[in-house]
Amino acid sequence: MSLHLLLYVFPFLLLGGFLVYWAGARHAYARRGPAETGDPAAFDWHFFVPCRDEEAVVATTVARLRADFTGSHVWVIDDASDDLTGPLVTALADRDPHVHLVSRRRPDARVGKGAALNSAYEALNAYLGGSADRARVIVCVVDADGQVSPDALAHVSGPDAFGDPDMGGVQIGVRMRNVDDERPLPDRGRAANAYARLLIRMQDAEFAVSNTGMQLLRRRTGSVGLGGNGQFTRLTALDRIAAAERRPWQRDALLEDYELGLHMRLAGYRVTHVADTWVSQEALPYTRRFLTQRTRWAQGNIQCVRYSGRIVGSRHYKASGVLESLYTFFQPIAHLATLLLTAFMLVALVTGGGTAEVLLAAWPLALALGIASILPFLLWGPVYRREFAPDRSRLKGLLWGLALWLYAYHLFIVSARGFVRLLRGRTGWAKTRRNAETTGVGPIATES
Repeated sequence: MSLHLLLYVFPFLLLGGFLVYWAGARHAYARRGPAETGDPAAFDWHFFVPCRDEEAVVATTVARLRADFTGSHVWVIDDASDDLTGPLVTALADRDPHVHLVSRRRPDARVGKGAALNSAYEALNAYLGGSADRARVIVCVVDADGQVSPDALAHVSGPDAFGDPDMGGVQIGVRMRNVDDERPLPDRGRAANAYARLLIRMQDAEFAVSNTGMQLLRRRTGSVGLGGNGQFTRLTALDRIAAAERRPWQRDALLEDYELGLHMRLAGYRVTHVADTWVSQEALPYTRRFLTQRTRWAQGNIQCVRYSGRIVGSRHYKASGVLESLYTFFQPIAHLATLLLTAFMLVALVTGGGTAEVLLAAWPLALALGIASILPFLLWGPVYRREFAPDRSRLKGLLWGLALWLYAYHLFIVSARGFVRLLRGRTGWAKTRRNAETTGVGPIATES
């Protein structure tokens, strides 16, 4: 293929794939219906709360889980925190036998969220002993600042969720609970707070409509992704993965949650998404913390490319699930290729020559590509306004859609950062600071 032909074809291939995926997600979102609920009493519930320097939020999270789900057990994994996380949870456990502390110590600690969750899995095994009915035990992973909707257990107990004995995992929706905070940066000025409010709003819109549509599409293709917050798994499914992989969660994974879903399907279990309930968390109002989080996600996505062969050869994946998974794996690589192609075209335009003439002659195509890339994001804005912020104007919904388009450009930044980290051999798990943590006051969780 000549260089000039590549310059024409490659952008259309990327845009075509994106539009097909977006159309499928939008259709699945529009056609969704309410899920039938079930009886939570049919299962035993255990919440895993991984913590590293979480004294700002952990006590509130544990108290809320115990109040909303009175029969459940809460397992807090203290991953060698330097703050008061351990003592706070110890005090809670002394008063409540359904609260358990799993303490990890260096050098085994602080090597990733997967390793922390595996230690809780081992502790749960020891607690249950050999007489428990492990098929009715459900594990739910909740972030240290997570708030699970009180109706969540009824929804994930339904016939299309854990009421199906072949269902190994259920992911519920994710929402941002600080979306209406007028001053997310109380020590900053008006402009900084306006930007922070918009960043928070974009994260909420991303998860509420765009990511939900994507998960509902995956429900049809059989490739639903598990997330790190609001992830429900059947203990027998974890057991089967542990028997094959030595542990349920991958120790070296930056997306240990998504990889767990891959292993679950490869082991023959189904995974689904329930959009009727959700877990809430705090959106990040700081650009650096946001990029730290998303760089880890992008790098973890690149790591998942190693599963391509297993998925293609698996009898548990149908063709549409294989295509969707491969599309997801290669997204950061596609973003990086787009960046490199854009840089090449800019250099060609500056230096002149035959390539520059080709590019200048193709400006109508470039304009069409630009419009086609904006519209999918623009159309999500009114959907989000109608369903989650009906008190706001229709114009606001359109502006949010436009902002979603601009917000999506962070994917190119984090894909490049993730690839550079991979080339440099930096595969450590970088925890993002909580909003309550401020530089220079007390211990601060690792950020890189």
